[in-house]
Amino acid sequence: MSSGLATLAYPAIAFAGPIDDLAAAAKVEGELNVIALPRDWCGYGGIIDDFKIKYGLRVNELKPQISSEEEIDAIRAARDNATTPAPDVIDVGLSFGPAAKREGLLQPYKVRAWDSIPSAAKDAEAYWYGDYYGTLVFEVNANFVSKMPRDWADLLAPEYRNSVALGGNPSSNQAVLTVFAAGLSTSGGNAETATERGLDFFSELHRKGNFVPVVGRFDAFVDGRTPIMVRWDYLALGDRDSLAGKIRVEVIRPQTAVVAGVYVQGISALAPHPNAARLWMEYLYSDETQLAWLKGNCQPIRLAGLLHDDKVPADLRKGIRPSGRDRGNPEPFFPTLEQQEKARDTIMNGWGSIVGVDIECVPEEPAPLGPMSFNIPKAAPMCLPQ
Repeated sequence: MSSGLATLAYPAIAFAGPIDDLAAAAKVEGELNVIALPRDWCGYGGIIDDFKIKYGLRVNELKPQISSEEEIDAIRAARDNATTPAPDVIDVGLSFGPAAKREGLLQPYKVRAWDSIPSAAKDAEAYWYGDYYGTLVFEVNANFVSKMPRDWADLLAPEYRNSVALGGNPSSNQAVLTVFAAGLSTSGGNAETATERGLDFFSELHRKGNFVPVVGRFDAFVDGRTPIMVRWDYLALGDRDSLAGKIRVEVIRPQTAVVAGVYVQGISALAPHPNAARLWMEYLYSDETQLAWLKGNCQPIRLAGLLHDDKVPADLRKGIRPSGRDRGNPEPFFPTLEQQEKARDTIMNGWGSIVGVDIECVPEEPAPLGPMSFNIPKAAPMCLPQ
């Protein structure tokens, strides 16, 4: 059956039925296409492998390194060309879910855990819903940087020349919210002007020579080409753990404008394996996988309910970051959906004219010989992360 016919066979909103029946239907399809899931992102490698073992399905990991906007492009490409590999599911920044829904690129489905997902993090018609979130931090290679930046304004200091990189290109959710966060800080917390002020901030960072116009990546971080990266705390904490004893990694929460970002799941309207896609969604929102995300340093969307029901093991509670109030810092700011959509459009349209530099994905280079030539655990290069 073609993906288009499969989509037409479903009601406006599909509801979860018996999980065994869904698993059996997915088994007939035999496989699942995921996209933009780096294996070191929130522990996705283990999550994917466990899903394959549990349900006996093949998982095709399409284009792990692309951005949220490029995930949407992949559905468009499959719509326009039937021979293009189509993702079954997407994992994108919050503002990209509604945009994909408006374009008719998603199909609705309510998982069995629907009621435990906060209303602010889900589409009322079940076209998309939040899965996990994190906060933006400064990840610093202290082998190359002696004085730690403590806030956004510090990044403009002359000692950080050729040091600061974004965790993605301007079409990535991570970069969009980084620009917003910088502007939120420089505007004194004014969310209405944060995006424009953020573009001005990165323009000045570039003018001063502090901005490195390449995507911050594991290997470039290790060898000092991008010793300061602004990225999600779960990625920075993962690097700190994997590099322990080899490189001193500092993970610094800014003193102002601590911005949190929610990612959302959705099923493609053209999903070639719709039952496998629904089974995947059920799996992601199960207690088991929500806790696996927590183990991968992400904050799962159902965390409050899991804590309330005492379902978080003691060894995983250490993965729950204290609130800003507990650390003497401000509480994380969660931009509204409207603020994120505005920020995404403004940045994607204005980066070139205001900041005036393209962000490139440079080829990998080996770490230099000498003191830094020890064996580093290698993660997949993150050229264009979400």
